[in-house]
Parts: sequence; structure tokens; C-alpha cells
Amino acid sequence: MLREIRPAIVVLVALTLITGLAYPLAMTGIAQALFPRQAQGSLIERNGTVVGSELVGQVFESDKYFHSRPSATTAPDPNDSTKTVPAPYNAANSGGSNLGPSNKALVDRVQGHIDKLKQENPSMPVPIDLVTTSASGLDPHISPEAALFQVPRVAKARNLPEDRIRQLVADHTEGRLFGLLGEPRVNVLLLNIALDQLAG
Repeated sequence: MLREIRPAIVVLVALTLITGLAYPLAMTGIAQALFPRQAQGSLIERNGTVVGSELVGQVFESDKYFHSRPSATTAPDPNDSTKTVPAPYNAANSGGSNLGPSNKALVDRVQGHIDKLKQENPSMPVPIDLVTTSASGLDPHISPEAALFQVPRVAKARNLPEDRIRQLVADHTEGRLFGLLGEPRVNVLLLNIALDQLAG
């Protein structure tokens, strides 16, 4: 019986060492050597302090900043471990809300965002990404239309000309990858950092 089991045990141990140890270490080493910044999380520093990552969105609430798209990520409720509470851009719990389009909670939340944004800028249609969450809940980007929608609010809050803010949005709009893949987008954190530098 041991003769039949021994090859299975040897294969299990060998594959565990190869796929569970050697391969991850090799990939980590290659990533660190070829793409050190990305391997460390594409962190952004300002005045020697990490302010975020290019890859994970964050909440901006002040009128002086461009706002990110909503996030549906959650965290365990500290008062009741069987429940969760909203925790926007919680990278430890990536995921969407999984609410269907007919779900009343989703409809009410989206309508609430639309009503608020229409008060902010009644002359433009509300871009969809300002009222809906991404599949991961961590998306750091918004569409150029979503950024331009927010220009009047940001310009008024900072007492700057709208044309200057629009140009900043245009300067920070990333095109499609290889000119084909994805959609044009604006990284909200990088745009807000540039906005602070513009005003400073």
C-alpha cells in the first residue's frame, strides 16, 4: 500500500514547492526587478508622505476637489460581526454591491446621487460613472465627461477660471491603451494633486 501512496505524496510535495513557493518567489523577484514601482503598489508620495495609490480610488468630499465615482465596498460592522458597513475603497474587500437594477435600495441610492448632482450642475447631463459603482469598487478613474461635469463646482470653490480647470482635466486625460483598449479616463488622485499644485 505504501508503494502506491508514495508517488502521490512525492508529487503533492513537489507541486506544492513549485507552485506554492518557487513560482511566487520567482514572479515577485521578476516584478521587483523589472517594475519596482508597480510591484510596490504604484504609491504616490507628496512631501515625503504616501497619499495614495494610482491603482486604488479614494474618497474626496470637499468641493475644492474632483470627486471619485461611488464605491460599494464594505467592512465588518464593529458592533455586529454578522453585518457589514459601507467602507468606500476598502482594498481588503474588493467587490460590487451585487444589487440588481430593480433593487429599491440601488434605485434610491442612484436617484439620490442624480438629484444632488443635478443641483450642482443643472446645465449638463449627469455622467453615469458619477452615480454607479465599478465592479471592483476600487476604480481610481472617472471618465473625462465626469471630470468636466465637476469643473464649475471646483472652479467656484477655488476661485479659479473654469477654462484653466478644463485644461487641467484635458492634460490629465489618459487615452486608450495602444489606441484601442479601454476608454479615455482621468485618475482622480493625480488630477487633485495637480489641482493643489496649480493653486499653490
